Amino acid sequence: MEPSGPRKAGSEQEDGFGVQPRRVVDLGLVPNLRRSNSSLCKSRRLQCPFSSSAKQEHLSSWIPENIKKKECVYFVESSKLSDAGKVVCECGYTREQHLEEATKPHACQGKEWDPKKHVQEMPTDAFGDIVFAGLGQKVGKYVRVSQDTPSSVIYHLMTQHWGLDVPNLLISVTGGAKNFNMKLRLKSIFRRGLVKVAQTTGAWVITGGSHAGVMKQVGEAVRDFSLSSGYKDGEVITIGVATWGSIHNREGLVHPTGSFPAEYVPDEEGQGNLTCLDCNHSHFILVDDGTHGQYGVEIPLRTQLEKFISEQTKERGGVAIKIPIVCVVLEGGPGTLHTIYNAITNGTPCVIVEGSGRVADVIAQVAGLPVSAITIGLIQQKLSELFQELFETFTEGRVVEWTKKIQDIVRKRQLLTIFREGKDGQQDVDVAILQALLKASRSQDHFGHENWDHQLKLAVAWNRVDIARSEIFTDEWQWKPSDLHPTMTAALISNKPEFVKLFLENGVQMTELVTWDTLLYLYENLEPSCLFHSKLQKVLAEERLACAPTAPRLQMHHVAQVLRELLGDSTQPLYPRPRHGDRPRLSLPVPHIKLNVQGVSLRSLYKRSSGHITFTMDPVRDLLIWAIVQNRRELAGIIWAQSQDCIAAALACSKILKELSKEEEDTDSSEEMLALADEYELRAIGVFTECYRKDEERAQKLLTRVSEAWGKTTCLQLALEAKDMKFVSHGGIQAFLTKVWWGQLCVDNGLWRVILCMLAFPLLLTGLVSFREKRLQALGGPARARAFFSAPVVVFHLNILSYFAFLCLFAYVLMVDFQPTPSWSECLIYLWLFSLVCEEMRQLFYDPDECGLMKMASLYFSDFWNKLDVGAILLFIAGLTCRLIPATLYPGRVILSLDFIMFCLRLMHIFTVSKTLGPKIIIVKRMMKDVFFFLFLLAVWVVSFGVAKQAILIHNESRVDWIFRGVVYHSYLTIFGQIPAYIDGVNFDLEHCSPNGTDPYKPKCPESDTTQQRPAFPEWLTVILLCLYLLFTNILLLNLLIAMFNYTFQQVQEHTDQIWKFQRHDLIEEYHGRPPAPPPLILLSHLQLLVKRLVLKVPAKRHTQLKNKLEKNEEAALLSWEIYLKENYLHNQQHQHHQRPEQRIQDISEKVDSMVDLLDMDRLKRSGPTEQRLASLEEQVAQMAGSLHWIVRTLKDSGFGSAAGVPALAPPKAPDEPDADLAGRRKEEEPGDGFHVNARHLLYPVSPVTRFPVPNEKVPWETEFLIYKPPFYTAERKDTALMDPVGDVPDLLAKIRYNTLDGPTDRRSFHGAYVVQDGLPLNPMGRTGLLGRGSLSCFGPNHMLHPVVTRWRRNQDGVICRKSIKKMLEVLVVKQPLSGLWALPGGSREPGETLPRKLKQILLREAWPEVEGLLQRGSEVYKGYVDDPRNTDNAWVETVAISIHFPDQNDMELKRLNSHLHACDPGVSIRWQVVDKRIPLYVNHKTILQKTAVLFGAHY
Repeated sequence: MEPSGPRKAGSEQEDGFGVQPRRVVDLGLVPNLRRSNSSLCKSRRLQCPFSSSAKQEHLSSWIPENIKKKECVYFVESSKLSDAGKVVCECGYTREQHLEEATKPHACQGKEWDPKKHVQEMPTDAFGDIVFAGLGQKVGKYVRVSQDTPSSVIYHLMTQHWGLDVPNLLISVTGGAKNFNMKLRLKSIFRRGLVKVAQTTGAWVITGGSHAGVMKQVGEAVRDFSLSSGYKDGEVITIGVATWGSIHNREGLVHPTGSFPAEYVPDEEGQGNLTCLDCNHSHFILVDDGTHGQYGVEIPLRTQLEKFISEQTKERGGVAIKIPIVCVVLEGGPGTLHTIYNAITNGTPCVIVEGSGRVADVIAQVAGLPVSAITIGLIQQKLSELFQELFETFTEGRVVEWTKKIQDIVRKRQLLTIFREGKDGQQDVDVAILQALLKASRSQDHFGHENWDHQLKLAVAWNRVDIARSEIFTDEWQWKPSDLHPTMTAALISNKPEFVKLFLENGVQMTELVTWDTLLYLYENLEPSCLFHSKLQKVLAEERLACAPTAPRLQMHHVAQVLRELLGDSTQPLYPRPRHGDRPRLSLPVPHIKLNVQGVSLRSLYKRSSGHITFTMDPVRDLLIWAIVQNRRELAGIIWAQSQDCIAAALACSKILKELSKEEEDTDSSEEMLALADEYELRAIGVFTECYRKDEERAQKLLTRVSEAWGKTTCLQLALEAKDMKFVSHGGIQAFLTKVWWGQLCVDNGLWRVILCMLAFPLLLTGLVSFREKRLQALGGPARARAFFSAPVVVFHLNILSYFAFLCLFAYVLMVDFQPTPSWSECLIYLWLFSLVCEEMRQLFYDPDECGLMKMASLYFSDFWNKLDVGAILLFIAGLTCRLIPATLYPGRVILSLDFIMFCLRLMHIFTVSKTLGPKIIIVKRMMKDVFFFLFLLAVWVVSFGVAKQAILIHNESRVDWIFRGVVYHSYLTIFGQIPAYIDGVNFDLEHCSPNGTDPYKPKCPESDTTQQRPAFPEWLTVILLCLYLLFTNILLLNLLIAMFNYTFQQVQEHTDQIWKFQRHDLIEEYHGRPPAPPPLILLSHLQLLVKRLVLKVPAKRHTQLKNKLEKNEEAALLSWEIYLKENYLHNQQHQHHQRPEQRIQDISEKVDSMVDLLDMDRLKRSGPTEQRLASLEEQVAQMAGSLHWIVRTLKDSGFGSAAGVPALAPPKAPDEPDADLAGRRKEEEPGDGFHVNARHLLYPVSPVTRFPVPNEKVPWETEFLIYKPPFYTAERKDTALMDPVGDVPDLLAKIRYNTLDGPTDRRSFHGAYVVQDGLPLNPMGRTGLLGRGSLSCFGPNHMLHPVVTRWRRNQDGVICRKSIKKMLEVLVVKQPLSGLWALPGGSREPGETLPRKLKQILLREAWPEVEGLLQRGSEVYKGYVDDPRNTDNAWVETVAISIHFPDQNDMELKRLNSHLHACDPGVSIRWQVVDKRIPLYVNHKTILQKTAVLFGAHY
């Protein structure tokens, strides 16, 4: 029943995500194609190792090797002259434009010019860059190609050498090639919509490339876009495919080695019959056939190229889609109608812009009518209205052809979209284009949900969430969350946050989406430009060098390694190295969620398995990290809004971003990361503020809760690691730190009370100080004393008193009691210092988080005050060593004196706790940096002046100490007013200096006259140098220092409070974990600690007040409370955003624009129906006038007149209705228009024959059709014994007997006797446009048999599945290798055989008798004519459909049938398919299947 080799109506869609996408360009299919080095560049960011000149040289060698041009090699003088009156060849070129060989005497001389023989291919000589004269620096690409160039070569050139990204959509714009007028509003809408759809979807726009007609409209649309503010969003790729021989001024494009660039001069005034290239196109493919002045040469190559591109697969983020193509039509003539017809025939959706004129308006005006109403007369009327000047050139045959083509176009309404200005709220062409593609996709037959899945893939590829919301996520289809997982992953990888939000709104759960393999897949698809990607590659490279020679595969512990570097070693690895036999678990207390691991492809990532890998995984956290490390702001924001541990998540994001910004080389990216880090810090502050307002105690629990999801760290630790000063300086956190600072004491105790109790601790029994816990008030003295002296505030002040005592004793020893033999006070100093050393050692080795000694050492020495402590202790040890040696007693005292200074400087750290002094100390620290830079500048002036002064005044000073004094010391003191006395000779006195420099206590005398006792140096010069020196140092540099100090003070003063509050934590934490006894009594605590660690093996633990691990139930309740308040915060933020003046102004502007659009639409809607009514009224008036004339004429003749003269009533004009509804409704109303449709396709299957066009009204044989002259076609086949004779020779055909059994051939029709005319039978269903038997076997009916083998569809339990109450059937279908559709296993039978040939191909021979028996017992479903594309006027297909049903799944015959199914041809596919109206089956077979479903009362 299906044709043996049908033309493919459309490209087959991808089955799903699990399919491995094929390569975009299969280079093996391209003949003689040299692979270019540029194809090795897999990333657009990673540039090829070629300079610009090297690329040009490479292109200059590659293009001539792979791309050719056409050249005429035989000059044959034409009877026509050129426009300039010169003699030309038949190819159109003059004698001078031919090669020398073409004009010489030739072997073919005297013969007619034949393009196949006299035109040869040669390496192309026109390619490179093109610049249009007078239009700035805009550079395009161009190439001259032969019309026979393979599309794969051109596509390779565009994607690999021109650097074009593979498109998500192909827009082919066609229409009028000459300039035409459009309404200004329609022109504006078209331009805006075309550019918008091209720019947002990443499409290629293909046109004719010339500066005229529709190509000019497209070019001007691109020009307007480039001049607008949206140009920064990216270039619109516009590819012009033009005829080389029709381009004016093309000589400037020719250069044997390519032009980089070639300057093209458009000259519309002097172009004559030629055309100029459009300057607004970005790429040009100039098609050459060796002729000059011929138009339309490019059409076949453009069609092949568009088809080739539409068959390519683009894979992004695991989603593979075939590149969709759409045809957009403006205006146009006969060639445009042919283009539309071919596009519709090949399954390409078309968008017709109504109002653009001519062909577009003809189709638009009849598109809403039933096909039966589109008559020859109606088309003739439309042509007369819209083709006024050209209408006279339309012959009757041409009108018939147009009618037939338009009927076929309108019949496929699912592929036809009419864009009408203001129709149904349709304001933009871009929406119409995308809706047309989705409508075409929706109309195609798919198995199950694949149709909707494919539409969603297209919407994601185009990044048009508005189309997805309005066209896909409707009530028409209920999406399962699991069906959205692959597309969700693709949206994540391709950074489409709006789609991620849409999928979350439609039920996608992060916990179900993110599996171990999914996460690995996401990290494997990081952006190559991402810094995190390069860090991961570095880790893999290190592992490869250390372990294996082969490249290790990326695993999550590699990711954890990089993340730990970013988050800090205070966190545990987020993804530990997996061990065999473990399995994943969730880190958050979410019940009934299982995460398993399996899969290779994206689709299989979501299949659950029993694989075992241990890791602690929070899906939202994992996705958030993945988005943050790529600096994806919007995506990370959406994911963070889904997180549970949101404060910790925000702080961790801030930390990661700040660390990445330090290593990011791109300044803009670094600034974006820092801005995003600040944003997440503010989010953490916002959520914590909400929590703190609600419940202070629970909010403080969030700060110290151990977060399993974030490496067993706390929010406070994360904030400190990230240096989030704003967060730490929050009032709630400072209140918590104050609470920790006071320990178990009430924070409202006065400091004087605390100090008083420290000095006289019996006062604790009097209740002078109060405690937070009431029980301590009731307990005895020891408990109170323990609580009092363990409070950090008390420990701090005790240490202050102890330190002051240490400094006083140290000063006393240095100044009063420094004996040769150490005194008791000095020994006490040594004991005191030993206790300080022990405390520093305790701090160094204190490791409650088990970070390791190296990490603790790095943390310890990262603190400036710890470095100062170590320096002071080492200096003290050096001084003590010298002091104990009698010979170095004095140097030891000097060293200890200097060490005293360092110990005094340590007091500054103690004062940082003060709210008054702390900020000032921070300012002093910042100013020290200014002093350092100032001293560098000052040293330049001091040394330069000092050396010059010393050289002028002193001759050959050899003493180093006096050189230093003269150059540096005296110059430095000069700044402060101590001017040298001998600088000007006024106070010159030889008694104060040594003439020869021999006196060690006097400087050497300056240059002087010993006889006159006067200085001999130039005094005027030294004075000038001194003045300049003082001017620059005292006035300029010192004031610069003051200005720097002032600037630093102003800058730091704004943030001093934050910095002080941030650093306050370190001091509080230090004294919170410090033993309560002050030095030297602290040695007792150290002794106790030593016994605990070394003897009792008790590990170090952090105090629960700073790090607290909660019970699971308590933690779950706390997180739920945090999520609730996070929602409040997000709602408040959204409300504040809408209340901002800028946003309100924008909202008002959008409302005003919407109102203006609605008013315009209302005007159009009112004028549209009015115009339609007036047109209908005029038509009716014309009919009435014609009727009245006929009546009058009849009455005059005193008769009733001839029936033929009665004017035919015009069909009423159908009102406009949405195109989306037409496809479904018309399909039911016009199943076949009452005539066969497939049998009248103009293109006969698998042959070059074109049928004579037969419109609907001319199908019946009874209807007169005088111009009907169909061609005769009979295919030659190998099995001639089974075929009727070939040709139309009457003698051969006279032997055939019709309407009876003709030997083994049954020529009887199920529809009764048929007419035999001129020895040939006539198709009982009417004309087909073709004589002969075509590719069928015999004239007359060709009988076939189609078994319909069905069974009930059952679930896993064996229960029959139902849909809409009705049971569901499964049918046995097959697919042939060359066919894109499935079919019933039937067809023609050999003479004397019972089973069809195709059924035998899928059955083992031993099953044939059994199946024959089943057919004999089967029920007849259908018997009669089949509307087959192979039918002709003299041969047609008739079939009998037999139903074979197996009601029982345990039927032995069914089991044997399944076991005997075997495809002989490896390309043949067999499957049981659910019976549904959307399955991809031949239309005729669907009709049989529908009758079968009705027979069994099943769902269809």
